[in-house]
Amino acid sequence: MGRWHLLLLVPFLTLVTPWFNSVEPRLAGMPFFYWAQFAWIPVTIACLAAVHLRTRPPLGESS
Repeated sequence: MGRWHLLLLVPFLTLVTPWFNSVEPRLAGMPFFYWAQFAWIPVTIACLAAVHLRTRPPLGESS
């Protein structure tokens, strides 16, 4: 497992619910718990894309 694969651990930070278990601050009336979880979606996509692009074999080379 390479260094790039460590980025796959970042999305697991959302599972630490005590960090997100609050109502304030609100965003457009939505409690923090909900909008913070939604905010992690682009972060997770970016981590997955970075790992995929950095660890895939070059084009034309079979794995």
